[in-house]
Amino acid sequence: MPSKEHHRIFRSNWLRAAVLGANDGIVSTASLITGVAAAQATHGAVLTSGLAGLVAGALSMAAGEYVSVRSQADTEAADLRLEQRSLKRNSDEELEELIGIYVDRGLSPDLAEQVARQLTRHDALDAHARDELGISVHNRARPVQAAVASAASFAGGAALPLAVAAVTPMPHLILWVIGASVACLAALGALAAGAGGAPKGPAALRVTILGALAMAATAGVGALFGTVV
Repeated sequence: MPSKEHHRIFRSNWLRAAVLGANDGIVSTASLITGVAAAQATHGAVLTSGLAGLVAGALSMAAGEYVSVRSQADTEAADLRLEQRSLKRNSDEELEELIGIYVDRGLSPDLAEQVARQLTRHDALDAHARDELGISVHNRARPVQAAVASAASFAGGAALPLAVAAVTPMPHLILWVIGASVACLAALGALAAGAGGAPKGPAALRVTILGALAMAATAGVGALFGTVV
């Protein structure tokens, strides 16, 4: 018997939210810390700004992700209600539509009709949701799951540069925070790529370069203007 397959597409919803949150947490908090430190602020001010960035960013990520995914869920629900009404009013037309979908996918007309009729008898709305609208149990929008994943991953990512800043003296703080954050970004990119089944090297390089550029730019702004940014 063949071994059970473990497809990674089912992880896409929570994985996207978690990776985005952790990446944003590392980059934004490290950038904030380096910018404040470059502006010659005190160690206490640097830590306070980093902690404020962690809390504000986690709440913002949760709210933004919830609103975004909630909108998607509302659209899916509206489409399902529309499809349900159409199935009640135009069942024959909906059956023909389902048959046409299966014929376009390569089934013979007779077999497509058999499949469509059996699936319609089993659960007509599920068949149309999956094959006509592209909505299945595996890719349904889950606002709360996305919000929690984003907030938790942002806080986890932001805690890394904040912890480094807390134990590093001011003269070396910027270099240590940037170095540790770049290393964490590389690890995050590789971990996310591995979870999604993608090549680890390009993913790690991509997030590392972009994150390092963001942190360097913010540190440059802080040093240039000498103010908290």
